[in-house]
Amino acid sequence: MPGNRIGRTNDDIQRVLSDILRNVKDPRLSKSMLSVTAVNTTSDLRFAQVYVSALSIENEKELMKGLKSASGYLRRELGERLNLRYTPELQFHIDKSIEHGAHISKILNSLDIPKEDKDGAADEDKHDDSR
Repeated sequence: MPGNRIGRTNDDIQRVLSDILRNVKDPRLSKSMLSVTAVNTTSDLRFAQVYVSALSIENEKELMKGLKSASGYLRRELGERLNLRYTPELQFHIDKSIEHGAHISKILNSLDIPKEDKDGAADEDKHDDSR
């Protein structure tokens, strides 16, 4: 089951990177709350695509520069904490799925949809019996 091993490795990398990112001193990274949403590692463990979500992000380019700048430190710390044959090279990507989900939720909440009662009739139909 080689696929299961990669899945466990991805989970371990995600957990450890989340912990390490809390301790990074770079002001570009400490401005916003970062969370590692997913990690996809190649089968040879040479590269890992790390998806990062940031709340209250001001400048996405600065965040990416900060992550790229800290990648050597993150890779070294990852290698010390995990016992892997190869410590993968980290490639960072911004994950906007949380932001996208919040936007969709806002749109759905703003819709004016009449609520239905137990009989299946809409509230507007109940009050419109005068015709």
